Amino acid sequence: MDKIEKATIYAGAAHAAVGQFRKYTGEPYITHPLAVSRLVQAYGGCDDMIAAAILHDVVEDTAITIDDIRREFQLPIANMVDSLTDVSKKEDGSRAVRKGKDRDHTSAGSYGAQFIKCADMMHNAHSIIEFDKKFAKVFMSEKKQLLDVMYKVKDTDIWRDAQTYVDDYFNGV
Repeated sequence: MDKIEKATIYAGAAHAAVGQFRKYTGEPYITHPLAVSRLVQAYGGCDDMIAAAILHDVVEDTAITIDDIRREFQLPIANMVDSLTDVSKKEDGSRAVRKGKDRDHTSAGSYGAQFIKCADMMHNAHSIIEFDKKFAKVFMSEKKQLLDVMYKVKDTDIWRDAQTYVDDYFNGV
């Protein structure tokens, strides 16, 4: 079994074990990381990046730890997942403070992690804009701030398309 198949089975089982579904659609949660991985692949991401995209929410949303990911997958994959995992906690303060802390963590992440974050942002933005117009303005403002600090991928098509997505939202396109 290759790393992408392994990541798909691993993440699918982890998300299913906690009974996780997509907020707006009720679909099994694994549909989101798989969609993100397809975007990563479409924009030319390598197999490690595709596997990390599939695993990107496992540590945040399930009982799986980053140490579990390190044991099961290669270090580059685990490092990307670690960089994609939010570090803020509720007790850190307001949403703005927490998102700032998470933004700093992502901006320190690798090229691969930032590449995946662009795909994650685009997939989440699509759902949020469609199903939660009130929250969309907050979410898209946060993503604009995040894109501003993702220097490692600023010269890529995926970053430009994510930026266009944000710009089009604020320009009413």
